[in-house]
Amino acid sequence: MSLSYVLACIGMLVFGYLLNILYITVFYHRGLTHNAVKLSPLTRKFVILTGNWVTGLDPKGWSVMHRMHHVHSDTELDPHSPKHYGIFGVMLAQLHSYNKVLRGLMKKDPMYTSVAPDLDFPVNWLNRKKMWLMPYLLHVAIWFGIGFAYDAWMLGYCYFVGIMSHPIQGWLVNSLGHAYGYRNFDQDDDSRNNTAVAWLVFGEGYQNNHHRHPSSAKFSVKWFEVDMGYALCHVLQAMGIVKIQGTFEDEVATPEPTAAARA
Repeated sequence: MSLSYVLACIGMLVFGYLLNILYITVFYHRGLTHNAVKLSPLTRKFVILTGNWVTGLDPKGWSVMHRMHHVHSDTELDPHSPKHYGIFGVMLAQLHSYNKVLRGLMKKDPMYTSVAPDLDFPVNWLNRKKMWLMPYLLHVAIWFGIGFAYDAWMLGYCYFVGIMSHPIQGWLVNSLGHAYGYRNFDQDDDSRNNTAVAWLVFGEGYQNNHHRHPSSAKFSVKWFEVDMGYALCHVLQAMGIVKIQGTFEDEVATPEPTAAARA
């Protein structure tokens, strides 16, 4: 195996991984779920149309499940807390909860629809027609297509692993980010800042920071914390694809409204 082929495989793995990160971390999480970044109208339509195909995950279903995680963080109603499912049990818990959310949304169950009145688009037709397997088959076909066309099976495999990496990313964040690490803020939940996960998943490992300031596009707080997802937001903003709505500095600078003002 030549050095150039090894480098090509690494490049393909990174490409697939970054494409997945772009959709999940920026478009789904900071965009649709928390409105920390605003997607341009064209980008929003494109993400809603293609998101399920690229990631295998429904944009509305993912966003609703994550909002429910914030509302019920580390309680018995949390969709994927290691406190109740264990570190390794989170992997199956997040899959089970995701499917449960999809069914609830398709049945128009108020328990789920009330969580996301602003997400004015339906569950993707792939899920409504029980064709959820199609995106995975598409990426397997691309893997085999690269293998057959260029006799480069490892290259195709690296693409597949990169693009389909979210289950592992999600497990790292949802389990380790709520079990191991340090805390900058005293929260009611078990959220932690896990540096290793934050580096691997573009800032997502700073769960304690994020749970304190969920509407912030920036997940890092301390000078030594690096949020590569926030850097990606800046690149996309320069391209006119998204607009950063706010950061934790904005939240800290804005005083809490008085009771009279809230009324």
